[in-house]
Amino acid sequence: MKLSIRVWRQHDASDKGGFASYELDGVEPDMSFLEMMDMLNEGLIARGEDPVAFDHDCREGICGMCSMVIDGVPHGPERATTTCQLYLRHFKDGAAVTVEPWRAAAFPVLRDLVVDRSAFDRIIQAGGYVSVPAGSAPEAASLPVPYEDATAAFDAATCIGCGACVAACPNASASLFTAAKVTHLSLMPQGQPERYDRVTAMVLQMDAEGFGGCTNTGVCATVCPKGIPLAVISRMNADFLKAHRP
Repeated sequence: MKLSIRVWRQHDASDKGGFASYELDGVEPDMSFLEMMDMLNEGLIARGEDPVAFDHDCREGICGMCSMVIDGVPHGPERATTTCQLYLRHFKDGAAVTVEPWRAAAFPVLRDLVVDRSAFDRIIQAGGYVSVPAGSAPEAASLPVPYEDATAAFDAATCIGCGACVAACPNASASLFTAAKVTHLSLMPQGQPERYDRVTAMVLQMDAEGFGGCTNTGVCATVCPKGIPLAVISRMNADFLKAHRP
């Protein structure tokens, strides 16, 4: 396969940045998108040029590091797929592909395709935990949880914090991410004591980080590689209102 890759290049946070175009030949359809980026970088290094900086870690769809907007869609055109699990067989031979970083004021570009997502860490630090001794593993079913709640909590817990929801949202809202973390704990018995303090702290921190507000466009759930449902935002908003009810 041949591909024309148009990649965002930006030396550092103060650089204006711009697109650079590269031609690749000999790309295999069974390569992942990140393997294609590795191939591109090997060629750049061989020519004495700077490789394209991009985030990656597990390459198994678990860590959420592979943050790229591919042809205008976070993680690319395939649904429920991270960039590292996007394969080139989904692109036509000779295709022109544009690759950009996440675009959000709260995710400043550090270099090329690498952005600073530490705002997510600070939202978690504000309340995304339970303040109880972990101790040893409890006996199975010692804390009964309704099946529906357990299923919804598990669905919310699958969020990998990649930030695709923010990159896709026209308001750059982090509501889906924050709501997933709030919902996961609010549905479990261990999360009840701090339930309303948690949602208050995390929502206020989200706003303080400069993320936009949610206007229910729903595109966040569409691009989420783990399929986090939009309903978690409703649950977060309901808990926030209860926390501040007179």
